[in-house]
Amino acid sequence: MKVEEAIVYLLAEKNGGMTAEQLAAAINARHLHIRKDGQPVSTKQIWWAVKTFNSTLTYAEGRIFLLI
Repeated sequence: MKVEEAIVYLLAEKNGGMTAEQLAAAINARHLHIRKDGQPVSTKQIWWAVKTFNSTLTYAEGRIFLLI
């Protein structure tokens, strides 16, 4: 699963916003995305996905939310 897909999955499941740290921890704990280099997903990757997929994800009130 891609990072952005994992974020959407977690946010839809939670039905609310999460911080980048919470998202990274949940993705790593559930092994929803495995990086090619084997390293855990970082908060930097989460922020990249939020900025890149701004039609689906947004940042407000200190948390990341789904727009759909």
